[in-house]
This record gives sequence, structure tokens and C-alpha cells, in this order.
Amino acid sequence: MENNKHSGEYLLAVDIGNTHTVIGLFQDDYLLRDWRIHTDREATSDELAMSLDQLCRLAGIELRDVSDIVISCVVPPLIHSWEELSLHYVKKKALVVQENIPAGMPILYKHPYEVGADRLVNSLAAYSRYKDAVIIVDYGTATTFDCVSSKGKYLGGSIAPGLLLATEALFKGTSRLPRVEFFTGPETAMGQDTASAIRAGIIYGFAGLTDGIISRLLTEFAQRPRVVATGGLASIIVPYCSLVETVLPNLILEGLLIVYKRFKAAGS
Repeated sequence: MENNKHSGEYLLAVDIGNTHTVIGLFQDDYLLRDWRIHTDREATSDELAMSLDQLCRLAGIELRDVSDIVISCVVPPLIHSWEELSLHYVKKKALVVQENIPAGMPILYKHPYEVGADRLVNSLAAYSRYKDAVIIVDYGTATTFDCVSSKGKYLGGSIAPGLLLATEALFKGTSRLPRVEFFTGPETAMGQDTASAIRAGIIYGFAGLTDGIISRLLTEFAQRPRVVATGGLASIIVPYCSLVETVLPNLILEGLLIVYKRFKAAGS
């Protein structure tokens, strides 16, 4: 195995979503590797550690070389397993993004605790990049639209079903429609068979949903914000959208690094 070790500490940034868990391995501020694995709600800390150690070995290190873990999670039952993993195998208490973590972004939601950790971290990362008003579209289990003001305040947003969730409902709710993969987009909106018709309906439908919601959100900003997209399915949908400027695939990992550094700088 090739040894990639250099000076500097290793940080694992982990975003635990309903469908996938995104993991980034940082050395200081540099993202060495990133992985996307299925979220297993029943996984124990030992099972997670075994998987994580195998991933670390792919990057030329071992799990015991990791200095810290920072976590955002929308699956509460898994927080305990990841905290146990960190304590037993990294010998550090994991930093879990919660209301008491100094992220440095005022939340103007009526009930701030309702904002998912992933939405807040994405918003923080996007604002840190642009220092200006921004809308973040995240294509995950749900499709979320998060709005940040030019002064770096979290304003709110919209939540719609995710592409895979909607597609699964279509398959389960019909008798004769086949399952369709979405590795490639449609060539035309007028499908010539059932599979291409489903692909066109889903991809163009979600592109239309994206542009429709963004166009309404734009009217609620005093000045036009930047519009970016992230999430595992962003690269599939965004080419068919007209209002999304760019795709930032590692936005959540960038945000977790920012939260971690701010937490450490605060002396916590």
C-alpha cells in the first residue's frame, strides 16, 4: 500500500443523511479524499469503524491516525454510534453540529432548532465562499432550497421531495412502470419508450421545480443572490436548469471544516 502520510493532522468530516453518508478526509485545510456510502440506521460503532478504517487505508492512513471527527447528522439514532466510534477509535469526543456550536450564522427561522444541520452547514460554506447573498439547492433525499442574506444571515427556504424519493413513489404506486436508472439525462422531453419517458418526466420535472422555486425566491431578495447547487444528484439535474450558476459537490465538507475551525478557535 502506498504511504501518503505527510506532516499535519487528519480530520474526518462526516455528513450523515437519510440515504447517504458523505465522508471527507482533510489534512489541515486540504481535502485529501471524499467518499459517499449508504446510510445504515442500524450500524453499530464497531461496524462503522471497520468501514471507516477501510476507507482510510485507501487514502494511505489508518483510522488511528485521525485526530478529530466533526459530524452533521439528520438521523438522530446514528449520532450515538458515531460518537462511540470517535471515543473508542480516535480517542476524541466528536464535534457534532448542534444549536450550541458557534457556527457564526444568525438563524432567522421562527424555530431555529428546526433547521437541519446539513442545511446550516451548506449555508455557512456557501456564504464563506462568496461573502454575499446566496441560494443553495441541495439534491438529497429531500430537495432543499436555503437562502442566506448579503450579511450572512440564514433567512429560510423551501423543502421539496427528492428525486429518488419521488421516483420510488412512482414505481411503488404503479403496476406496470419499470424502475429506471438516472445515470444519464434525457435527450428529449418527448420519450420514445417508457423508460425514456420516465427519465424525461423526472429530470425535466425536477429541473422545472428547481427553476420555479428559485424564480420565486429571487423576488424575495433585495438584490439578486448567487445560486449554487450541491448534493449527489446535482450533476444530473443542473444541466437542465437555467437559474443555477454552478455545482459545488463538496460544499457540506467545506462547511464542516469551517465549523470545526471556528469551534477550535473559540477555545472549546
